[in-house]
Amino acid sequence: MTRKIGFLLAGLLFSATPVLGATVSRIDVSGNTRMDAESIRILADVKPGDNVGTQRTNEIAKKLQSSGYFSKINVRMSGNVLKIDITESPIVSTVTVEGNDKVSTDDLKKEIRTRERGSYDTSVIGADVQRMLTIYQRQGYFGTKIEPQKIDLGDNRVNVVYEITEGHPTWITDIDFDGNEKFSDRTLRGEILSREHAWWRIMTQFDVFDEDRIQYDQQMLRQFYLRNGYVDFMVTDSAGRFTPDRQYYSVKFTVNEGPQYKFGKIKIDNPFDDIPDDALESVVAMESGDVYNVDLVEETMTKLRGVVADYGYAFINVDPVPNKNTTDNTLDLEFKIQKTNRIYLNSINILGNVRTFDSVIEQLIPMRAGDPFSLQTIEEGRQKLMRTRYFKDVQMVPSRIAGENMMALDIRVEEQPTGELSGGFGWSNINGFMVDAGITENNFMGRGQIVQLRASIAEYQKQALFSFTEPYLFGRQLSGGFDISYTMYDYSSLGGFGYDRDSLVLAGRLGWRLTDHWTQTMRLSASFDQNYDLQSPDGWQDATLFTLSTNFKYHNLDTNFQQNTHTGIVANLGVAYTGFGGSESFMRYSGDIIGMVKFWDDRWQLRSSLEVGYIQPLDGDYISRVYRYFLGGESLRGFDVAGVGSRNWYYTTYSLGGLWKVNGSTQLNFPIFIPDEYQVKGFVFADYGVLGKPPAQEDMFYGKPNHIDDTIRTSVGVGIYWNTPMGPMNFSWGWPLKMTEYDREQRFLLSFETQF
Repeated sequence: MTRKIGFLLAGLLFSATPVLGATVSRIDVSGNTRMDAESIRILADVKPGDNVGTQRTNEIAKKLQSSGYFSKINVRMSGNVLKIDITESPIVSTVTVEGNDKVSTDDLKKEIRTRERGSYDTSVIGADVQRMLTIYQRQGYFGTKIEPQKIDLGDNRVNVVYEITEGHPTWITDIDFDGNEKFSDRTLRGEILSREHAWWRIMTQFDVFDEDRIQYDQQMLRQFYLRNGYVDFMVTDSAGRFTPDRQYYSVKFTVNEGPQYKFGKIKIDNPFDDIPDDALESVVAMESGDVYNVDLVEETMTKLRGVVADYGYAFINVDPVPNKNTTDNTLDLEFKIQKTNRIYLNSINILGNVRTFDSVIEQLIPMRAGDPFSLQTIEEGRQKLMRTRYFKDVQMVPSRIAGENMMALDIRVEEQPTGELSGGFGWSNINGFMVDAGITENNFMGRGQIVQLRASIAEYQKQALFSFTEPYLFGRQLSGGFDISYTMYDYSSLGGFGYDRDSLVLAGRLGWRLTDHWTQTMRLSASFDQNYDLQSPDGWQDATLFTLSTNFKYHNLDTNFQQNTHTGIVANLGVAYTGFGGSESFMRYSGDIIGMVKFWDDRWQLRSSLEVGYIQPLDGDYISRVYRYFLGGESLRGFDVAGVGSRNWYYTTYSLGGLWKVNGSTQLNFPIFIPDEYQVKGFVFADYGVLGKPPAQEDMFYGKPNHIDDTIRTSVGVGIYWNTPMGPMNFSWGWPLKMTEYDREQRFLLSFETQF
């Protein structure tokens, strides 16, 4: 019995020896060629005197493996000697990427952690592949494959090549819906961003799978149903599936519509004694019995904040408190307005302007320190600053001063180039085939001054122009400037006009603001002309015109600068007297008005314009043909420049011009299937115009009657506006509807402008 116990204890002691380990007396390293043994001992974090067993040898091996310097590691105890046998990882000579087209090599290499002259580590390479795949997946290329290749160069050196097979983007082949009864699949597809793949969607990425976009689509579906009264709507599932090669994707939205609700009772909790209830109730955008629409609720909240802010109460909260009535499917709403104290502006700080003087910005904003705080006034200031085109972005950031009824307003501007390099060419405008170039600086030396130098060389016209404008003369809201221009008109070979003219014009002008929306300009000019009219037997004639004119301008626009759409009116009314002893004497009356309305998320715009002009002779009843009105070209698309109106009986291409005119246009600008970021819009238009009769002396030409008329002309057309990276381009095609046999057509117009 004693012997059995002895053998058992000896066996337990023998089996426990590897676990308990042994004391290390020496550490031997073998297999290393580049790294010295002492560095390996330090990496192993072991030293003589340590007790090392099986668990510790495994830990040492893992530490060495995690360093990335070794491809094979063997750690063991031999008696009291710790032996570390290693095989060093190859050195990476070069790292290259092949097969990539949709993602640049530079962008991919930013994700690669494997370095040249570093150790070859398969775990690092695997992580590199995953990061690069993530880049491709963000761009919709879920089927991309990346195979890392190891090319042995000998002498324990390798090249690493990431071979990429991109394929095409993971296109969405099907978008289906389940559970929808009130709206068709087609209608719902139109309400989300994602689109089913089609060959013609070459300029959009909305038919490429994007997980974030699918999530956003669910929000858009909910907003659509909330705009149509379905307040209980939910997307219960958005299951999607890839094809095995991950080149195609299909998705199905499962929805629960619920019942449709209408607005019930609508109340406003007004805590302010000095704000009339009528002022608040007038901005409520819905009525009891209307189908519930979340957009109308948000619009009402915004307008209520604006009304209250105009009375000097800033940063108020408007909480819509709903009460759902399931018996009759109505939703009562009470807009609760939080009561605050009246707020005043303490200070205005201008930030971000490196080039533009503070004084220029201060002249443009309609508020000063000490004024009552008004969100409407602040927005008016932002619009004025943006309309200058000095800034890419303007942010009005108000902040409350703790413990006081005061606000600080930070005006943060992001400046942009204010110089414009413009050019144009075409064959359907007043100049025939034209090349036009100009330089304009709209914020000269940061002082808001406008300097323009322009020149054009055309088939029928050459022109040079220099102009200078000081918008704040003598530090006041008074603009002043001068213009110098020289123009050579070679219109004798252009059938619509039939005359030549050389003109040098010197002009000075003053302008001032009458109200927030009205301005007035006075202009005094001297024109020194030489005219040659093919219909006159007198040849070249000198003409000197001295003109004093005034112009009243009305400008009131609400602008979405991202969509470049407007709502409002721009109008001009002008009167000019030409005389003062010059060769011509007449009065000229002119007026024009443009009305614009933006709608449907500000992406659409309806624009209508009207222009009138009348010349009253003062010295007899004759006015030289070169100073009369003409119609056509951009003023009446579909017709050539000076292509309509009374004409010479023999030279039917020569327009006689008229002593008055009325012309206008109605145009609808709309987005097309190309995404907004490309800034391409289409438009349709209808133009009309009437050109009055010439002086009575023009009724006959060498004893034969001319073609005299003052009847209306009309045209319709389509066009495309493209704000290219180089600048905006306009293409339009017009077709005359009402014309005479002697009118001249011009169907196509093209122009462009670029900025620097």
